[in-house]
Amino acid sequence: MEKKSNMLYTDIQYLKGVGPKMAELLSKLNIKTIKDLIEYYPRIYEDRTKLCSISSLKVGENCLFIGKICDRIQIRRIRKNLAIYSTFAGDDTGICKLVFFNQKYVASSLKEGNMYLFFGRPSFENGKICVESPEIFNVSDVEKIQGIYPIYNLTAGVTQNYLFKLINKVYEEKPLFKEIYSNEFRKKYSLCELNYAMQNIHFPKNLKDVQMARNRLIFDELFLFQLAMICIKNSNIGHKKINIFKEVELKPFLDLLPFSLTKAQSKVVEEIKKDMYSTKLMNRLVQGDVGSGKTIVAALAMYIAVKNGYQAALMAPTTILATQHYEELSKYFEKLGIVCEIITSSTTKKKKEVIIERLKKHEVDIIIGTHSLIEDNIEFEKLGLVITDEQHRFGVKQRMKLSNKGVGVETLVMTATPIPRTLSIMLYGDLDLSIIDEMPPGRTPVKTYAIGESLEQRVNEFIKKQIREGRQIYVVCPLVEENDTLDLNSVEKLYEEYKNNIFTEFNVEFLHGKMKNKQKDEIMKRFKDNEINILISTTVIEVGISVSNATVMVIENADRFGLAALHQLRGRVGRGKHQSYCILKSKNRSLKSRERLKIMEKSNSGFDIAQKDMELRGPGDFFGIRQSGLPEFKLANLLTDVKILKQSQEAAKYIMSSDPTLLEHKELKKVLFEKFGEQLINRNT
Repeated sequence: MEKKSNMLYTDIQYLKGVGPKMAELLSKLNIKTIKDLIEYYPRIYEDRTKLCSISSLKVGENCLFIGKICDRIQIRRIRKNLAIYSTFAGDDTGICKLVFFNQKYVASSLKEGNMYLFFGRPSFENGKICVESPEIFNVSDVEKIQGIYPIYNLTAGVTQNYLFKLINKVYEEKPLFKEIYSNEFRKKYSLCELNYAMQNIHFPKNLKDVQMARNRLIFDELFLFQLAMICIKNSNIGHKKINIFKEVELKPFLDLLPFSLTKAQSKVVEEIKKDMYSTKLMNRLVQGDVGSGKTIVAALAMYIAVKNGYQAALMAPTTILATQHYEELSKYFEKLGIVCEIITSSTTKKKKEVIIERLKKHEVDIIIGTHSLIEDNIEFEKLGLVITDEQHRFGVKQRMKLSNKGVGVETLVMTATPIPRTLSIMLYGDLDLSIIDEMPPGRTPVKTYAIGESLEQRVNEFIKKQIREGRQIYVVCPLVEENDTLDLNSVEKLYEEYKNNIFTEFNVEFLHGKMKNKQKDEIMKRFKDNEINILISTTVIEVGISVSNATVMVIENADRFGLAALHQLRGRVGRGKHQSYCILKSKNRSLKSRERLKIMEKSNSGFDIAQKDMELRGPGDFFGIRQSGLPEFKLANLLTDVKILKQSQEAAKYIMSSDPTLLEHKELKKVLFEKFGEQLINRNT
């Protein structure tokens, strides 16, 4: 058994039929070991169990049927690279048309008068049943062909047949996974045995087997993640609170603000105060829409820390956002005698050395910065509070590294990415959740329009009118350079078009993530100072940039972005006294694409949009791109698997309450550390 267990970790290139070249292709699918191959689950399944007659073929459903070729192959050459081959197949119940595109082999494969087995999806063509490009088999193979067939996601050079044969080859050796649950536990949560699940996810006899296998494996994914989150949270609770915070009068800070806190802000401030004044360490997530006022809430937490004799650190994902926080907050802290400094990649070496030295001596109370803050040479004399902004852009490890620069540090993390509550619980299970669900009064909602190519000229004239009235424009593209394979407007291509042809009378500039930080900062400063009329950019401007004079956000190829990302981009305008607009341009004419963009026209609520985005796209690609620190589930879908999610949460709590260090669940503990070891390092379990 041990030998078979070790086999799972064998490099995939040593499996017969793979080798170095195919191993490279398989690595694109994240298949690097035999275990990875077995855990590369099918995307969907084709049901080939039922043999249909031609008269019972259903339009839009894959069907397996036997037909006799009753006409010779007709060939139509539409253009140089397109030839259409067609014929008719019949049985005692009826006739259907078969159509093949550029499949020259069918001319010699299909003989008039012979019987064949076909598998394909029927459609209507001129009122008659037609099957395009069906798979063709010998009638004698019908027993081999009938069954449930797994369909996998592929990459160029890897076929369905090749993947299926590889997995089949592995299962000839009967690989064994060690069961991590007791029989009693499996019975309680109606879970099949692990090896049964692994076998039937790839080789099911019927759809019931598929469902049982999926339920077990989805449960495992959600359960292990819940378990990891509870371990982290419990260890945080278990840490002795060394730093004691006495109550602080917030009035001196609040009196400096040119506005009053909203009810939602006040509620979250009370939750933070309760944490900081309590006997347990604070680990809290503050979630709020763009412009809801998270920064001021964070500033009040820093004020409490400093007034208690501690230092505070605020880490942001970009130099631009860190600088913005510094400029906004330092003007308040300075008036209160609190020393605030900033360190980013743009800080000169000499200045950085001075700040680091002053930080060690506690001559600096608050430090604001980027990833630079987690460098080894950054030391604090008395760090008491760490705040991470736009948390989803940092991994758990980075968050911990900054907190570990002090002893018993309070932790606050913030995100403007609106996340449905179910997903928040999953992503940040180690944190207590606070939500700022109210916008400050006086903010005019951004007017949003989804348009096609026909309105391009009108949009350009509208942009010119806005600039002549003194306003500024953002234009966002999904690509940096032109890509021949995608019909998308790139930053550089659009810049040339705008500068040289369409907006020749205005100052046009471009910005993207491949530029050096210094160059990006210079361009953003010029845009803030109204020296640039139109800024063309990638999503590098998605997070945190605030230019109150910018009133128009044009998003090219808007259908390429998730709704949550579009909402973030829209949040860059509407930050001043003038009416602002978001224009979503798309050439995609599909009904689904139009429906998605219409949601943006109807709603300005990030939370409503986030929920819709998850319903339409699923949580797997929720943020538009994979971010470090987010869980990647192979099978689980947080929207459709809510029942299993609740079961897994209940099961994780049950296990941890009865066996908090998992001493009685050694195999489970081993798998947990295998999967989440990095996050669990230095934890109590």
